Amino acid sequence: MSEPVLLHPADKGVWELVLNNPERRNVLNEATLEAFHARLSEAEAETSLRLLVLKAEGRHFCAGADLGWMQRASTLSPAQNRADAARLAELLWRLDRFAQPTLALVQGAAYGGALGLVCACDIAVAASDARFCLSETRLGLIPATISPYVLRVLGARQARRYMLSAEVIDAHRAGELGLVHEVAHSSLEQTAAPIIEALLRGGPNAQVAAKALIRDYAGQPVNKALVADSAQRLAALRVTDEAREGLAAFMKKRTPDWEDKDVH
Repeated sequence: MSEPVLLHPADKGVWELVLNNPERRNVLNEATLEAFHARLSEAEAETSLRLLVLKAEGRHFCAGADLGWMQRASTLSPAQNRADAARLAELLWRLDRFAQPTLALVQGAAYGGALGLVCACDIAVAASDARFCLSETRLGLIPATISPYVLRVLGARQARRYMLSAEVIDAHRAGELGLVHEVAHSSLEQTAAPIIEALLRGGPNAQVAAKALIRDYAGQPVNKALVADSAQRLAALRVTDEAREGLAAFMKKRTPDWEDKDVH
């Protein structure tokens, strides 16, 4: 059996994390989760990484949980069952908090846990044939571990509909709901290319700080403590070498040193 999740460099600091079990529609099971955790650790340690692209081989991004895995889990002891469920929860947490920008490219089915992976990424682009489904209630289950990320993207009102009904969401509707940022009218790669180019123009450390800013401030009340913290974060960034380089490059109308000269 081939490795179910791959990690390899693409170009200019872009690394691809690839679901690689197309014969089984890239289903999630114990082996896939362990491989995903391992590849994610490798990505976290890769100093050349500027952007992590999550994609999949074959016709489908991911058909969700392997039903055999779910059946096996039902026979575990309570402690084993909790530990098993925690591996997916931990994976989603790690992907959501990945320091650098993340981009999901989705084709075909993205069901159940796969929708959690998409929602945990910063940006998502769907092929025109993509379809999404919170299918768990059809199996007598609930989308528990993915729910924090799905709720954040969909909001409670839309989540009530789609978590309860398990309706299939086509690519156009996914765009309307904000599940994806773009729907590809040509290839996924062509649609994603300008987004990737735009991301690579940003300062690497500034993007890491921006992700932390969003994570820490989302849903928080605007009060004096938040305002003071925001000023401190800006002050801390302004004295960095990256900020000095970015401002100098802008003033002199040249390319900053972090940006690949071939990116236009």
